[in-house]
Amino acid sequence: MTLEQCIMLLSIITLNYKKPQLTLACMASLHEQFGKEFAENKMELVIVDNDSGDDSVAILKEAIRKENYKNMHVIANAENVGFGKGCNVGAKEAKGDYLLFLNNDTIVKDAGISAMTEYMQEHKHIAILGGQLRNSDNSLQASAGKFYTPVNALFLLLGLQRFGLLDTSPRHIAQVDWVKGGLLMIRKEVFHQLSGFDEKIFMYIEDMELCYRANEAGFKTYFYPDVMVVHKEHGSTNRSFAIVHIYQNLLYFYKKHRSSAEYTFIHFIMKTKAAILIIIGKLLGNSYLTSTYEQAFKVL
Repeated sequence: MTLEQCIMLLSIITLNYKKPQLTLACMASLHEQFGKEFAENKMELVIVDNDSGDDSVAILKEAIRKENYKNMHVIANAENVGFGKGCNVGAKEAKGDYLLFLNNDTIVKDAGISAMTEYMQEHKHIAILGGQLRNSDNSLQASAGKFYTPVNALFLLLGLQRFGLLDTSPRHIAQVDWVKGGLLMIRKEVFHQLSGFDEKIFMYIEDMELCYRANEAGFKTYFYPDVMVVHKEHGSTNRSFAIVHIYQNLLYFYKKHRSSAEYTFIHFIMKTKAAILIIIGKLLGNSYLTSTYEQAFKVL
């Protein structure tokens, strides 16, 4: 094992897809907060470009060269493999003892990520540690949640998560069911033991599914609130894309992990909701609502 491999503590992994300016801003914020750690081989940033088909790779590599960023690397995928598989690609190249999956549409405002790493070092029983994401006005984004049992999945489909019935942001360090993948730290050996993110999930719910498998294997997930990371929600995608993939992946989660009776129940509820919203969209002349839920209905 080389010296570099011995001392590398944290590997930050982020994905880029046609949004190089978002990624550049994220890179700059990381360098501003952790330039010393990058220079000392204690920290690295692995950027996986998911076949953007534009100048993203060249732009990112040029920024690394021009700004003299240390320990920042770009991996160019030959195809867009989605969030989970893209993160797995980055994880295979990571040298750190800990992996931090960080959305590229984030700006890191303090050294909380280092504090998270130290907390993981001091608390060996924690396998996964999520951090607090914030809106641009500094308000909290719900960054942890409850597993999607049938009741919780029903709450999700009814839109009740907005009332805090599912997604939360604990004010103190606490054990939780799962944490959002936009700021998720995990021990590398645990990540590999779990075989990483499920690559059949293109995007959305892969973070919950990973934490679910971790819990089933006896690993604990905690939430760490004392970190300042601003997240532009859906900065890399759009809401319609998110809804369609959440529908598809929630159903996949039930097929993989829950009973056939639960799967049948959720499938019925999802199809019913989609059908109702298609009708409402047509009655109101709302093409966005109609189109979104027609797509969702087709993937069920």
